[in-house]
Amino acid sequence: MNISLVMIVKNEEQTLRRCLDSVFTLVDEIIIVDTGSTDNTKQIASDYHAKIFEYEWTNDFAAARNFALEQTTSEWSLVLDADEYISNDCADEIYSFITHSPAIGQIKRIDKFMSKDGVSFEQSYISRLFPSSCRYSGKIHEQIVSDLPRVRVDVEIQHDGYFEKKKSDRNIPILLQVIEENPQDPYYYYQIAKEYRGIDEHDKTYASLKQAYSKITHKEGYAPSLIVNFLYAIIASGHLDEGLAIVEAEQDFLSESADFYFVSALFLLELILSDPDQYSDLIPYIERFYLRALEIGETEQEGSVIGTGSFAAHHNLGVYYEVIGDTDKAKQQYLYAKGFDYAPSIERLKLFD
Repeated sequence: MNISLVMIVKNEEQTLRRCLDSVFTLVDEIIIVDTGSTDNTKQIASDYHAKIFEYEWTNDFAAARNFALEQTTSEWSLVLDADEYISNDCADEIYSFITHSPAIGQIKRIDKFMSKDGVSFEQSYISRLFPSSCRYSGKIHEQIVSDLPRVRVDVEIQHDGYFEKKKSDRNIPILLQVIEENPQDPYYYYQIAKEYRGIDEHDKTYASLKQAYSKITHKEGYAPSLIVNFLYAIIASGHLDEGLAIVEAEQDFLSESADFYFVSALFLLELILSDPDQYSDLIPYIERFYLRALEIGETEQEGSVIGTGSFAAHHNLGVYYEVIGDTDKAKQQYLYAKGFDYAPSIERLKLFD
């Protein structure tokens, strides 16, 4: 069984070599479709003996990816972007997967992003390893169209393309067009909200997620992430009056989501601070929600942020205990977080010396 690396690129000289270094020994050929690079992207690709093809960009990611897939000579394709790279030893896993019955391989992607607490990491599972006969659909956030089963494969990639970088100038116009064409599809409102969040457009993030939330059926794989991000947007945009109903309504649906209980605790704190007289009876729920997040722990759930079931929850619970004057419990929670080498807790512990 042969496998091709299939990529579409444009001006990727800063990250392409890192990507290709991580994968070139795992594949039999490298297909690079260039959509108009003016830097050294194509020269770097040629250093890895890639087959390079020119393609005129038409604001349609599926069309570009399908053109790239048409150039492969292998039975299987692995799709990566230049700002991604494989970070685990997965050669045996890939070989085992492609030599068994056909399926769509979902690999773990860990997205690096900036939150108000510093650098954070969100994990998701994306269909990137599949028979080369498969094709994409969708102008943006394109998806593989296939009846083959989706199977998680132990391949892990790191992604930092949105870390302190802005791609919204490219993505937002396409998403606005797609939303106009598909006004009842919550997925695209969810995706454009991510773009707005990346440029700190909190009101637009909130409005997009409100639209998305009103349209979901709760059967969507991204529904838990959408709801969690809606609560974050409610906090950031100040629409606190809408959050309590969502927290109450979604506890059954998200009973096993550490992210949900983590953001719910953050929301309750903001709500209480906004009107202590009205909401002070909710204070005990902050502790309960952080403890529930820790009870659930770290999971492999789609869209979960690393730390909400461990070090970040320990730290925030420590802050809660410190605020209510229980310094012994606060110190214990900071010590738990220190065990994960969590810098904010390490700093807080210095105040106890």
